[in-house]
Amino acid sequence: MGLDLRPLGKPKKGFEKRYIEIFKMIESDNIPKPNFWDKLRGKKYPTKDELIQEWFQNQIPTYETIKAPMVGRDPEAEEWLKEKYKELEKQSSYDEFLKEHQGFYVIPLAKEQDGVPCYFALGQDENVFRGQFIVDCVDIIGNDLANEAWETKLAEDALDYGNRLLTVANKTAKENKLEYLKDQRTPPDMDEETLESKLHIVYSLAKWLIFYGKNGHGYEADY
Repeated sequence: MGLDLRPLGKPKKGFEKRYIEIFKMIESDNIPKPNFWDKLRGKKYPTKDELIQEWFQNQIPTYETIKAPMVGRDPEAEEWLKEKYKELEKQSSYDEFLKEHQGFYVIPLAKEQDGVPCYFALGQDENVFRGQFIVDCVDIIGNDLANEAWETKLAEDALDYGNRLLTVANKTAKENKLEYLKDQRTPPDMDEETLESKLHIVYSLAKWLIFYGKNGHGYEADY
């Protein structure tokens, strides 16, 4: 399967403290349970499933942060859907197809492209970074920085991680006169083993992490 980095939703206003509290309980599998006296008093604690439900209900999705148009709200999203419908073998009417896709976010049309990586994970949303690529970049960033990608992080730590990757990438780019790669969105047309290709991956991940981190989103390391 390999590593995918999935951006997390960010807490709604007023839910910030509880967001982190629930995250830490779930991550450590330390769900509060009633003791003897709690049971006598009839005191109850939320189950793990209830905590997860609360956590998701009080989030702003990443799709809103990257400003992806949504079917049923934005005209450009419905135009995109019409084109997709034309490519299908017709099994239902367009009205039925449209109804099925109400609320669907069209990530490729997102206005904030730093949150939509060119190194995306197949079978996942297009804003999920294919973290397994970082394995090929150990000779640039070192084992410690590479291994950090396997750690799920909240926004502050994701931003810090992105900035540290960016520092290493900038140093390597300057030493090898490859600064242009920082602003190049598409992968260089070179063999994947070249310094240019590896450095572009590091830059892309750093910018992705910085975008989400500064906008209040962490990421889940899925492997």
